Amino acid sequence: MPGTTGLLHGGFFVSAPNDPQAALPPPLPPGPTESTEGNAATHRAAGVVSLAVMGSRIFGLIRELVFAALFGAGKLLDAYLAAFQIPNLLRDLFAEGALSTAFTTVFAKTWEEQGKAKAFSLANHLLAILLLLLSALCLAGILLAPLLVELTSFGFHAIPGKFELTVRLTRVLFPFILFVALAAVAMGILNAGRIFGLPASASTAFNIVSVVLGVLFAYALEPQRDPFHPSFGEAAVFGVCFGVLLGGLAQLLIQLPAFRWIGYHWRWELDLSDPKLREIWRLMIPSMIAGAAVQVNVLINGMFASEINGGRSWLNCAFRLMQFPIGVFGVAIATVTLPTVSRQHARADLDSFRRTLRHSLRLGLFYTVPAAVGLAVLSEPLIRLIYQHGRFSSWDTHQTAMALEAYTLGLAGYAGIKILAPCFYALDSPSIPLRVSLFGIALNLLLNFFLVKGLSFGHVGLALTTSFVALLNCAQLFLSLDQRVFPGGVRHWLSFLWRLALASAACGITAGSVAQAAGRSPLLSLPLGGAVLVAAAVASGALAFFLSAQALRLDECREALDLLCRVLRLPKRTRRGATP
Repeated sequence: MPGTTGLLHGGFFVSAPNDPQAALPPPLPPGPTESTEGNAATHRAAGVVSLAVMGSRIFGLIRELVFAALFGAGKLLDAYLAAFQIPNLLRDLFAEGALSTAFTTVFAKTWEEQGKAKAFSLANHLLAILLLLLSALCLAGILLAPLLVELTSFGFHAIPGKFELTVRLTRVLFPFILFVALAAVAMGILNAGRIFGLPASASTAFNIVSVVLGVLFAYALEPQRDPFHPSFGEAAVFGVCFGVLLGGLAQLLIQLPAFRWIGYHWRWELDLSDPKLREIWRLMIPSMIAGAAVQVNVLINGMFASEINGGRSWLNCAFRLMQFPIGVFGVAIATVTLPTVSRQHARADLDSFRRTLRHSLRLGLFYTVPAAVGLAVLSEPLIRLIYQHGRFSSWDTHQTAMALEAYTLGLAGYAGIKILAPCFYALDSPSIPLRVSLFGIALNLLLNFFLVKGLSFGHVGLALTTSFVALLNCAQLFLSLDQRVFPGGVRHWLSFLWRLALASAACGITAGSVAQAAGRSPLLSLPLGGAVLVAAAVASGALAFFLSAQALRLDECREALDLLCRVLRLPKRTRRGATP
């Protein structure tokens, strides 16, 4: 759309005049109007991001199930996951975690306080530095790959050739961090310009490209006599890694055309003296450690799981299903909340900050608590439907289901951390999530030794520990919030939580009953019978939850239904006595 600024509304781009400040709407007047309209805007934008992230998570799930079917749970899949985990950890920790949070915070405040041109200059300075630093990091990672694999997957020595294969795959995949770090900065620029849908969809491009090219390269490097019943070896794993690497490049390239919608044009500017860069580093370093709790705990879990052949594969498949609601709800809401609260803090509008945070937290819990219940109840049929193909056996399904059930206990905690942690950077208090994160990492390590080495819980103990630490970290962050922005009192949250618990229980009971009845149905013998029965269980559970939530007068239910009406282009529901 040349000559216009693209604003996302209801999932579509709406033209706005090409004005330097057009991408940022004027501040709303304080009071009830701002609270109502601001919450609605947050829900609309979060809905757009949720839809985009949902597509990304679906394709990500397809990517994982394709690779699991090609290689099965064992040496090859474990080696690929271990090799990808190292650059992927850097992505979560640095690129899409600390860097994205710190940059989006400073960039949005710069745009609000000093204008568009200064913000774009800051982006140019950061991109120039990243190109230099990350190129050096990739070179170091390639050279030090044996040491990295030794530290993270020492148990692989027990299987002949597994350690050496992982080292070679790590060297192929390490440049992935360069592409996704640049993509994270691009996402921050577009989010600050109120463009949420396209950057949230960028990971969909990664998943599609990595699957399509990965499978093509696998067949090209290891031709099969029977392409419909392949038997792949090490060469095919390298093909998959080449596809993943090019998928990371696609995640960056798909966002670049959207820069013109906000008037941004990149050019090389290297200015190490920019004070805004120092502000980004000041926020990013503690943020990198503070946001590391879940990622580092997953890495530690991988170290313990490396001694269990297939353990890393089971945990990864289970956590992939967990990432679906985390991304669709937790990450989506956090993506919209961060630039909003950053601008509100820049205007010293702490009342709006508090209302935005409370609303975002309630939204996150409203969606993730019933999702956790549903995943726990339907863990085995879901994993059987999604993963049990090719070389992924029924034993693998059972082991993965047990890990998923353990992971679901911490789902609300994962999402809460995604929403709460960035708010401390908007408040210029990065030391609080830093302390919370360090405590969580130490506790996770101790509990792993106790549950895995002491009680022999195996990979399930690793998942249990991760969930417990996530819940504890979320509670610590919530209780550490500045009193000026603390989102509500005890009575408010108790009222909300008991109603949410009842609605979620209705969801679990209904979905479990339908699944149990479906398990005896003759439809299971049909080609798509399993998919139909799982879909029926999911749909009945979701319907039971929303009906219960509406009966219990949870406001988020009405907002979710209004959002669904806008997506489906249905007439908007109105309250009794209100004007449509």
